[in-house]
Amino acid sequence: MTLIKSISGIRGTVGGQPGEALTPVDIVKFTYAYCVKLRERRPKPEGERYRVVVGKDARISGEMVENIVCGTLIACGVDVVKAGFASTPTTEMAVIFEQADGGIILTASHNPMQWNALKLLNEKGEFLNAGEGAAILECAESGSFDFAPVEDLGTVTETDFTDRHIDAVLALDAVDADAVRKAGFKVVLDAVNSVGGIIMPRLLGKLGVECIELNCTPDGRFAHNPEPLPANLTGLSEAVVSHHADLGISVDPDVDRLALICEDGTPFGEEYTLVSVADYLLSRVYEKAAETGKSIEDIAAPYSFCTVSNLSSSRALRDVTEKFGGECFSAAVGEVNVTTKMKECGALIGGEGNGGVIYPALHYGRDAMVGIALFLTSLAHKKCKVTELRNACPQYTIAKNKIQLSDKSLIDKILDKMKEIYASEDINDIDGVKISFEAEKKWVHLRKSNTEPIIRIYAEAPDARQAEKLAEDIIAIAEDIIKE
Repeated sequence: MTLIKSISGIRGTVGGQPGEALTPVDIVKFTYAYCVKLRERRPKPEGERYRVVVGKDARISGEMVENIVCGTLIACGVDVVKAGFASTPTTEMAVIFEQADGGIILTASHNPMQWNALKLLNEKGEFLNAGEGAAILECAESGSFDFAPVEDLGTVTETDFTDRHIDAVLALDAVDADAVRKAGFKVVLDAVNSVGGIIMPRLLGKLGVECIELNCTPDGRFAHNPEPLPANLTGLSEAVVSHHADLGISVDPDVDRLALICEDGTPFGEEYTLVSVADYLLSRVYEKAAETGKSIEDIAAPYSFCTVSNLSSSRALRDVTEKFGGECFSAAVGEVNVTTKMKECGALIGGEGNGGVIYPALHYGRDAMVGIALFLTSLAHKKCKVTELRNACPQYTIAKNKIQLSDKSLIDKILDKMKEIYASEDINDIDGVKISFEAEKKWVHLRKSNTEPIIRIYAEAPDARQAEKLAEDIIAIAEDIIKE
């Protein structure tokens, strides 16, 4: 397995040769480069210290990676705020709480337990942009190191930010903790034996929710494939039914993605996590405007009455947004692209169809804690079952396929030709090519992989048959283009 380097950090399997895995040498190089570019990005008066927060998920390799990262930061003269076991959103919030200069999250997200990664944050607790990430990659490969003299070495302090993060979620105006407590919900939680097993039960406990814990020991030995997809959550589905629970909750190892299971054991659908939360927030603004006689804009302030998701996410968010008179914007795939677009338009809520909810009233990062707090608030107010909440959402199905190519040069040829063939349809080419067939409420998104000669093809339609047919038609056209 090749070490994967991207603008958001580096990731790879632990154990192996440099270039083929995430090794101690790689960790030192990229941590050092992060420090170099941190100083360039945030110049300070001589003698003023830099501070960086470091948090980790519960992977087996976490302690090893943490020791090397923290040691390198100290060697660079940077003071370390060690957050220990902390979710990705908790580490992001910790940067804000501490008014630190940046943060490094040690997590490979939904990848299997042999993987780990360094994810890099700026002083706002947000992922670096493309230019900043590229500069760090270039610096890491320069082979030049200049560490601090012994009298200027950094220091380490240890702080647990979990409860502070939870308290910030509960303090949100849109979270009605009293209503959730009165509802008396019972849930089953699958935290895949990572840090979700620490923070989620605490949050649910403070909300008065009875929590049945499944795979909540934070030892990094994932009980199943850690990506929160229906195929990996059969145990959770069975537990929800057997315990007569109101809801099943699944989070990935770093707790930035939230997937739900209905009370009958069926998947709520990770695409619909964001849709349902957005529906609640939009309706809340709409109803308050009607009750007070104020404009929607006044009630939504300081945010705009709009939403954002990436191009590969369900159009159900758009339908829900437009139902209340709002506008839904699209961004390129990737959290940093979504948050950038959210800031541009001042979105009330945004995220991605992988179960990632971004609520800027708290912070600009995917956060399963704020996602579940808002979802439970909505459920408590509506006084309905989770299946009823799901069935009230616009109904769509996404088919996910890919084309394996022998030559990367064919990718642009296929994408360009698709734009010609479907020029009469609504085309968006900010990230690959997305073709929307508005009259039929269907779309297909062709997007190239950054690491392999692959085109990923996502197609959505009102039912599975139409989605698969659309994907098949696009694949057939692509195969004809290859033969030309």
